[in-house]
Amino acid sequence: MASLALGAVAVVLGVAAVSSDDATGGPATLLPPLAPHPVAGQFRPDDTTLAECSEQTCVEQAFGNIAFRRGPKAALAIFERRIAEGEGGCHRIAHTIGAASLARFHGNVARTFAQGTSACWSGYYHGVLERSLLDVKSYSRASLAKVSRRLCADRSVRDVTWLAYQCLHGLGHGLMLTTGYDVGRSLDVCRRLATHWDAEACKGGVFMENISPMYGATSRWLREDDPMYPCPAVVEADRYECYKRSTTRMLMVIGFDWERIAELCSTLRADWKEACFISFGRDTSAQNERDAAQIAPLCELARPYGAQRICIQGAAMDITSNDADGMRATVLCTSLELRLRGACYRAIGIIAGRFRRTDEEREADCRALAKTPRDYGWCLRGSRRSAQLVDVV
Repeated sequence: MASLALGAVAVVLGVAAVSSDDATGGPATLLPPLAPHPVAGQFRPDDTTLAECSEQTCVEQAFGNIAFRRGPKAALAIFERRIAEGEGGCHRIAHTIGAASLARFHGNVARTFAQGTSACWSGYYHGVLERSLLDVKSYSRASLAKVSRRLCADRSVRDVTWLAYQCLHGLGHGLMLTTGYDVGRSLDVCRRLATHWDAEACKGGVFMENISPMYGATSRWLREDDPMYPCPAVVEADRYECYKRSTTRMLMVIGFDWERIAELCSTLRADWKEACFISFGRDTSAQNERDAAQIAPLCELARPYGAQRICIQGAAMDITSNDADGMRATVLCTSLELRLRGACYRAIGIIAGRFRRTDEEREADCRALAKTPRDYGWCLRGSRRSAQLVDVV
């Protein structure tokens, strides 16, 4: 069976009636919810194999089957070879591997996390968490918060900051799916988590899922006449994280008019402007296959607004996050003039340091990544910040 084994579309988006893609190729539309219940069923294996697949959903199912039957390590090994060869839609595939692995391990989040990798922007971890709320008994904010606080509390997850972040970010995705894309309810649950850092990481997942739904729905919390929406509409405490995802939505609404997007970011107050240009930098990287030669000129567009360094920071963080390694990001850093290199290497250090448990490991990474003693110092300053739970892209 070469099809997605999450059931019919009405089951995949179980909180609502869903219209399928129309004849013009438009996206599916999420209609008003009928009742609050889980968005997606547990992963169900079938007989789909990679050899028979030529379309995205088939490949996702086939990789899920491997993870469910042979374990996530086997699936991820094949997956990482294929993405090195240019496999498309890798983040969605990694989501499915995570979801299938959670089913294999009977819902044990910590055990499933321990078997994963950060390949393709940590899609595996997000897939684990998007399915982790399926068995909640109540959809009240208080009940969801009680369950959510437990999901990422295991010591094996919290001991590595990167895993903790991915767990909480994935939780934000899961809350959106579980509540039928109810941004307000999802953000309120995030705010009830144990720490401010936990809440901010969770909010990032909420806003990412709102802008780029994993299962083809269109959130009601988007407007074609306002490319920054819902950022102006959410409570002030949530806007920084929203603006850190905002340029992705702008690209969808107004196209690849980078100058116009930079201009829109510049109209915001100082802290939200910073968040918007971090988002701008991340998207210059993500939309250009992490190519330094294309990133640097686009970040130059932020210079008139005093945000070129922030753009470089966002791009370097994206490359390091995507690769789970800072080596490719150093190509960007070394291509820059000296006034920008510090921001670039600090950004690498912030993200790369999240993968390590000790300062000694972080120092060794920076020595391996740095081209000069000055670069090493910049990387190390960022890496030491990583242990303080500062925000990531």
